[in-house]
Amino acid sequence: MLYSSPIPYLEDASPYFAGVRSWPWAAWLDSGNIGRFDLIVANPVVTLVTQGEQTTVCRSTACEYSSEDPFELIRAELGCTIEQHPDIPFAGGALGYWGYDLARRYQQLPANAQDSENMPQMAVGIYDWAIIIDHQEREARLVSRRKYPQTEAILDEVMLRIAEAKPSMQRQTEFVVQGAVASNFSAEEYKHAYEKVQGYLLEGDCYQVNLAQRFSVKASGDAFSAYQELRRLSPAPYAAFLDWPHVQILCASPERFLQVQKGNVETKPIKGTRARASDLEDDRRLAHDLLHNPKDRAENLMIVDLLRNDLGKSCEAGSVRTPMLFELESYTNVHHLVSTVVGQLREGCDALHVLRNCFPGGSITGAPKRRAMEIIEQLEPDRRGVYCGSIGYIGFDGQMDTNIAIRTMVYSFGEIRCWAGGGIVADSQCEAEYQETFDKASVMLEILKRFTA
Repeated sequence: MLYSSPIPYLEDASPYFAGVRSWPWAAWLDSGNIGRFDLIVANPVVTLVTQGEQTTVCRSTACEYSSEDPFELIRAELGCTIEQHPDIPFAGGALGYWGYDLARRYQQLPANAQDSENMPQMAVGIYDWAIIIDHQEREARLVSRRKYPQTEAILDEVMLRIAEAKPSMQRQTEFVVQGAVASNFSAEEYKHAYEKVQGYLLEGDCYQVNLAQRFSVKASGDAFSAYQELRRLSPAPYAAFLDWPHVQILCASPERFLQVQKGNVETKPIKGTRARASDLEDDRRLAHDLLHNPKDRAENLMIVDLLRNDLGKSCEAGSVRTPMLFELESYTNVHHLVSTVVGQLREGCDALHVLRNCFPGGSITGAPKRRAMEIIEQLEPDRRGVYCGSIGYIGFDGQMDTNIAIRTMVYSFGEIRCWAGGGIVADSQCEAEYQETFDKASVMLEILKRFTA
């Protein structure tokens, strides 16, 4: 039976997150007041961490190790699907990240790039409660399925922490960036990689390849203050802050990867970008150009076709369709071209089947997906880690919502990294593609500059 207790509504959920983040594995899925819901969790009952071929499954009593499919391990922890409740997106279940390189478990890929990230390919907690902030109805709740005996006492403690929640409860260790930000691509190296992609396109190996550069710099302290600045400068509907033992992840993603609600599946790929202009007329001109540019529309359509095929692996035959093509979405620093693809879950398939069958998202690989990923591995100097993977949840009730982990900063081992990339097609221009990566990374690079000692 669902536990649901009203709590005071806050437009900015930071105090609630600050109140519970001293617990392990705290996470905030943040709508940036653009989407409807914020979700806050901490103190999971079970954690699943996949590194290479092994997943470590930890409970309060002990840890065990498994070489089974990570998605099957999550399915076993979720158990039988239970009743959904309207207007409650998540009242417990699996929440975490699935890194881009988790795809190596399911696809034969070369091993050319160095693994500078040294991150688990998957890190997921099984949570039995959540704070839900509904910005549409302007209400908030503490909810739980109470599947575990220890949850009752935790709910009482959460209510106490909520009552005392203040923004000042965040950790006080100052976040400091130390030194100059470095890229793993110089302009000349990017041009060389770009020309290699063009060669593969000309030979017919692929239609599109997403090529990204990685920025990194040393840092120290608690990155929550940097996340608060990121969400202020670049609010996004699929943002997140994960404060976990091995990493802090600061995400301002504008892109939904996969949503499953009552058997309905939706994905919203982004392909096509323009930097925004400070002058209103110039900004409108750039938006108009993006909406009507044949190259951007063709690039978007390639990924729509790829995702239609991916959804078809888990959806009823004939149910996959594209209700929206080439819509404009505008954010702080860029305009995006976005399409919507939907389908109906096939009998015998669930949200985890959809996630596994579509992983990683086609909008950040290229098409065809496997060949594009082989080329990415050949040309990008470093593995992507969390970047271009997915952050989100799958509830005990079978509902799922996940993002594409772009506009994302990953802070671990005394270093913070961020990435930006773009899809290259036959009629791309090298300088424009290279500049697009800086346009996309501009807010993150500005934040690193602001926190530099």
